[in-house]
Amino acid sequence: MDNCIFCKIAAKQIPSKLIYEDDDVLAFHDINPAAPVHFLIVPKKHIATLADCTNEDAALLGKMSLLAPKLAEQLGCGYNAAGDGKGGFKTLFNIGPDGGQEVYHLHMHVLGGPRPWGRSMA
Repeated sequence: MDNCIFCKIAAKQIPSKLIYEDDDVLAFHDINPAAPVHFLIVPKKHIATLADCTNEDAALLGKMSLLAPKLAEQLGCGYNAAGDGKGGFKTLFNIGPDGGQEVYHLHMHVLGGPRPWGRSMA
């Protein structure tokens, strides 16, 4: 999409604080963080919202979901249920205007770090 900021980031037309990249997705720090750790996982394929995903996108969504805990761990907010029971993070998709979506390119927010940020469901 010509005007999509995340497509431009994926195409390296706009810089980002990149955390991870492969053939399908990239992850980078949010420019307006809502938590001590706040990054986005974005597919390189342009999909406007989670509601626009099809069965063909299942592997991509799975990849994003499995990548979130790995990157959260690398950034210091992973969670090990068998360990000390501390840490953790939140994943979030905003869908549509009433869901708070501002950029119409599918992206997963991953938020973590010491609380009290994020006590609500959002």
